[in-house]
Amino acid sequence: MKKVFFIAGIALLTLASCSKDWTCKCTQTGSSGTIVGTSSSTVTGKKNDVKTACDEGDGSGFGFTQDCEIQ
Repeated sequence: MKKVFFIAGIALLTLASCSKDWTCKCTQTGSSGTIVGTSSSTVTGKKNDVKTACDEGDGSGFGFTQDCEIQ
């Protein structure tokens, strides 16, 4: 029984650290709150790394706000 739990634990750790494809979707909103446009890109990596990279696209300026989230 201990072997089963040991193997299951290793399998979970292996799957948790795998890279996979994520979609980073960015939405541009005007000053009136209307959606001006959207864009998306595919990023490969671990979830935390991809989330950090995707969030770097957040910003505002010239009356527009951009919010990026992973899907």
